[in-house]
Amino acid sequence: MSSRLKSISDQKKTNWRQGFQALKYVPRFFAKVWEAAPVLFLINIISRLLNAATPIIILWVGKLIIDEVILQMNQDDQDLSMLWTYVGIELAVVVISDIIGRITNLTDGLIGDLYSNKSSVEIINKTAEIELKDLEDASFYDKLERARRQTNSRVTLLTNILSQIQDIITVVSLITALIVFEPWLIVLLVIAIIPSFINEIKFSQSSYSLARSWTVERRELDYLRYTGASDVTAKEIKLFGLTKFISERFERLAHQYYLANRKLTVRRSIWGGIFNVLGILAYYGAYILIIMRVVAGVLTIGELTFLSGSFNRLRSRLQGMFFRFSKISESALYLKDYFDFLDIQVSHLADVDKQTIPKDIQEGFRFENVSFQYPDSSKYVLQDLSFTLRSGEKLAFVGENGAGKTTLIKLILRFYEPTSGSIYLDGVDIRQFDKAEYQQLFGVIFQDFIKYNFTAGENIAVGDISQFTNQEKISTAAGLSLADEVIEQLDSGYDTKMGKQFHGGTNLSGGQWQKVALGRAYMKNAQVVVLDEPTAALDARAEYEAFQRFIGVTEGKTAIIISHRFSTVRMADRILVLKHGKVLELGTHEELLERGELYSELFKLQAEGYQ
Repeated sequence: MSSRLKSISDQKKTNWRQGFQALKYVPRFFAKVWEAAPVLFLINIISRLLNAATPIIILWVGKLIIDEVILQMNQDDQDLSMLWTYVGIELAVVVISDIIGRITNLTDGLIGDLYSNKSSVEIINKTAEIELKDLEDASFYDKLERARRQTNSRVTLLTNILSQIQDIITVVSLITALIVFEPWLIVLLVIAIIPSFINEIKFSQSSYSLARSWTVERRELDYLRYTGASDVTAKEIKLFGLTKFISERFERLAHQYYLANRKLTVRRSIWGGIFNVLGILAYYGAYILIIMRVVAGVLTIGELTFLSGSFNRLRSRLQGMFFRFSKISESALYLKDYFDFLDIQVSHLADVDKQTIPKDIQEGFRFENVSFQYPDSSKYVLQDLSFTLRSGEKLAFVGENGAGKTTLIKLILRFYEPTSGSIYLDGVDIRQFDKAEYQQLFGVIFQDFIKYNFTAGENIAVGDISQFTNQEKISTAAGLSLADEVIEQLDSGYDTKMGKQFHGGTNLSGGQWQKVALGRAYMKNAQVVVLDEPTAALDARAEYEAFQRFIGVTEGKTAIIISHRFSTVRMADRILVLKHGKVLELGTHEELLERGELYSELFKLQAEGYQ
C-alpha cells in the first residue's frame, strides 16, 4: 500500500501554468452552452448583470438611512418622509434582487440540464466514430472515463464563470467606494486575500493531478462495484463465493485512494485555516481604522456602516472569487479532457475516389494474401489468407478456439483493416467503398450479442433501426427466428420489457435470448448475412429448425457461418478450415471428410460424442 501511495506522490503534478492554459477552452465551452440553450443563457447573463449592482446600492441606501435617523434624532421638528423613502427604496431593491436571483438560479438549473444532455449525446456520437481498434484500447477508455465522469463538473463550471463575471462588477463598485473614502483599506484588503488565493490555486491543481492519476483505478472500482452487485453476475458470485474476494479488493483499492486524498485534504484545510486567520486579522485592522476615523469626526456613523460593510463584503466576495477562480481553473482542466476527447482524430485511409457499392453482388469476395495483427501486438492472428466467397454462397468457418474465425469476420466487416494484403468485393478493394455504406451490406449476429433492456419488439427491431415501428416486419422476423414462440408466452407480448434492470422487466433463458437476437438478422434485407455462433444456446431440434429456415430465407444471398456444431456446418456450400490463422482446408463437407485432415478429425470426434 505504501509503495502505491509513494508512486502517486511521485507522479508529475499539474502546475499552475497548465491550469491557466486550460482556460483557453472556456470560450469554446460557452459556444457549446449557447448552442444548447441560447435564450436561457441570455436571460441568465442579463439577470446576473442586473443583480451585480445591488450590493453597493443596498449598502449606500443603508448609509443614507442611518445618517437620516441620526439627523432626525437631533431635530425638534422631525420630518420622516425622506427616511421612509430610503426604507422604501431599500425594500424595493431587496425584493427585486431576490426575484432576479431566483430567475438566475432557475436558468442555471435548466441550462445545466440542457448542456448535460447535449454533452452526453456528443460523447455517445463521438464514441460511435472511433474505430474498433481504438475502442478496444485501454488508454482510450481512460480518456472516455475522464470525459464522461466530469459532466457535473462542466455544469458547475458554467455557474462559476457566470457568478465570477457578476462578482467582478460588484467588486469594482465596492473597490471604487473604498478608494473614494479610505484608499488605505485596499492595502489591508490585499493582505487579507492574496495568501488565500495562492493557497486555493496550489491545492486545486494538486486535486486535479490526483484525480487524473487515479483514472484507471476509478474505472476498476466502478467495475468491482458493478460486478459485486449485479443480476448479471449474481449467480457466479454466489456459486463461487466471490463476495468476500470482490468486497475486499474493492475496499483495499478504495482505501488507498482515501489515504491519498486524505493527505491532500488535510494539508489543504490546515493551510486554508492559517490564511483565513490572516484575513480575519486584516479585516479587524480595517475595522479599527474606520472606527478611529469616525471618532476623529472625519467620517459619519452612516459612512462607518457603509465602509465596514463594503470592506467585509468586498473581502468575502474576493475570497469567493479567488476560491471560485481556483475551481474554475481546476474545472477547466477537466474541460480540457472533455474537448481532448471530442478532438480525437479518427484515423482514416488516404482519400481515394469512392467506388459505388454494388446494388447486387455479382462475383463475391476475394481475399489475397491477407495478414493481420492487432495493434501493439507482434503476433499475427491471420497469416497470408487467400480464398474466395462467391456470390450467393454459404461459407462456414471452422477451427479450434483462437484460430482467427471472429477476427476474419471483423476484417470483412471493416472493423479492422488488414495489416497486409487486400479484400475485394466484385473486384474492388473494399477500402475504396464508403465504410458506413459498405457495412450496410451486412446483417450480423455475433455470439456475444447485446441483450438490450428494451422491449421484446425493440430487441428485434434494432436489426434494422429504420423499420423500428414496422410491427409487421418485426413479427415476420420473429417468426423466422422462432422468437415468436418465446414472445407469445410473455405477459405483454412484443411490448414486454426485457431484462431485470427496470421495473416490470422479464428475464429470458440463453436459448430464448438467442432466438430474439437471431430475429435481428431477418429484420434487414442484407445482401450478406453473418452468423457467429448464432445457435450455441439452442437445443438440437431448435438449432436444426432455425438453420433450415435460415438456408431457405437466405436463398440466393451470400452468408458466412461460424459454428462448432458440425450438424450446422455441413449445411454450408463450402467449409473453410482455419488453423493458427492460416487456411488449412477449403471444400465441401464430403470433400473434407475424404481428405482425412483436421476437419475430418474434429467431425469424427464430435460424432463419437453422440454415439
